[in-house]
Amino acid sequence: MTEADDLQSIEKLGQVRDSIVQELRKTIVGMDDVIDEMMIAIFARGHCLLVGVPGLAKTLLVSSLAKSMSLDFKRIQFTPDLMPSDITGTELLQQDPETQERRFKFQKGPVFTNLLLADEINRTPPKTQAALLEAMQEKRVSSGGVDYKLDQPFFVLATQNPIEQEGTYPLPEAQLDRFLFNIMVKYPSQAEELDIMRSVTSDDEPELSEVVDAASILELQHVVRRIPVADHVFQYAAALVRATRPDEPDAPEFVKNLLAWGAGPRASLNLILAGKARAALRGRTHVSIEDIKALCLPVLRHRIIPSFAARSEGMTADALIEKLLGEIPSDEKLLARESG
Repeated sequence: MTEADDLQSIEKLGQVRDSIVQELRKTIVGMDDVIDEMMIAIFARGHCLLVGVPGLAKTLLVSSLAKSMSLDFKRIQFTPDLMPSDITGTELLQQDPETQERRFKFQKGPVFTNLLLADEINRTPPKTQAALLEAMQEKRVSSGGVDYKLDQPFFVLATQNPIEQEGTYPLPEAQLDRFLFNIMVKYPSQAEELDIMRSVTSDDEPELSEVVDAASILELQHVVRRIPVADHVFQYAAALVRATRPDEPDAPEFVKNLLAWGAGPRASLNLILAGKARAALRGRTHVSIEDIKALCLPVLRHRIIPSFAARSEGMTADALIEKLLGEIPSDEKLLARESG
């Protein structure tokens, strides 16, 4: 495709974004940052972990998003007795009515969809978690020695309740790293809560319109990948991620004291990919330092581990990332010189 075609596609992406938000406003009140980050993740081909207390309309948001984007949607309620085959599918023994021959046939599970809501993913044992996370990474399911490709596009939006920890199985860091974003779903403001009460308790049932289809989403994902990134932006993203590692010689002193582990290379990649998607959704053909800064919290908060000293002082991952943003220089001229 030519540069003119890409410019036209980016303009279309901005229009798609505005139309989707307009449709979501029919059922969702507030949650602007959550909607923005979810759409960035989708066009960056990433998965999201939504962390919030029950009753914040996470399920409604995901199902409404699927409807407005013409995507097949399925929901799995994770429980302690859920088995991997309940997600990926299972081999069933069937008999041919004509030949009477018996053979196994693979019955596809709910993971074969476009948008999968994995509700309370930390309530199921590690073996079942791993089955879903393998499908997320490999984009396929293996059964009986045969690989079955997942439908495209494919996104997993998993939820976690930050309050209840009894009877849960926290995701290991290596599995958390597979999520592009860790999105915090916060309480609504007072005005938003009043709007929610008025709309939900009425008899109106808004009808959502389909704004874009799966084929267009795949095309726009390729456009996002083609957005150029300047060297100084690469330099800034790398500097931020490397500064989270306590064993790096140039890491800030507070990082060495308050962080047990820093983010790996996948964080750098995700900052750039998400930065491209954020720029495209805003109608820009280049990634800025501001894009990287805006995405640091959802990209890094599940990839760094505060030390015991940090936890004892009440320092959260978000607070440490905010402090880090103030420590790493973001002057474009300085970064350009360093990258040269």
